[in-house]
Amino acid sequence: MTAAVSTHLVIADDHPLFRGALRQAVATVVVSAKIDEAGSFAELTALLERDSDVDLILLDLSMPGVRGFSGLMYLRAQYPSVPVVVVSANDDPAVIRRCMDFGASGFIPKTLGIEQMRQAVKRVLGGGVWTPPDVDLTGGADAETAALMARLGTLTPQQVRVLMMLSEGLLNKQIAYELGVSEATVKAHVSAILQKLGVDSRTQAVIAAAKIELGQWPQAANQN
Repeated sequence: MTAAVSTHLVIADDHPLFRGALRQAVATVVVSAKIDEAGSFAELTALLERDSDVDLILLDLSMPGVRGFSGLMYLRAQYPSVPVVVVSANDDPAVIRRCMDFGASGFIPKTLGIEQMRQAVKRVLGGGVWTPPDVDLTGGADAETAALMARLGTLTPQQVRVLMMLSEGLLNKQIAYELGVSEATVKAHVSAILQKLGVDSRTQAVIAAAKIELGQWPQAANQN
């Protein structure tokens, strides 16, 4: 791939050493690329709010501010035109399948060598999709899980963020403060989430979301 001065990449991972390794890998793929880094999901969203003209996001599944697939869900809902490649130490085939189902453009295990990372990034920047060649992605989710994933896919970006905070056990007033909105707005979001997920309480919403997270989300939120 030819170098392009306008190419803008974002590396979101809470481990500085791994961000450095990824930077080294992608910098040789697109020599003049602008590469930003974020060590938490809050840093990532703040960065994107300042400048969403991004060609690729490399996203760690497990970083401060996100649980399971919630970060990927939010990015795909809020920035549908920006490709996201998940970079994770968890290379379970079921996790990779879920990432792809939620709209990831690729999945890079953290155990991958630098050269393979370069090839993966090059493929996605070229408009393709990259997953580990030795992983079988043909096994789909069961009908109940697939239906739940489809329901989660109908949440707006703000509703995804509210659900993420519900999973951390935050109260409405705490969520309102974090998002800079009124409690009434948060209540409206919670009501919409319950309706879309087909559940009766915030606890059930968190448990429903946790069902697809393969044990990555704690089942918090104990208030109705």
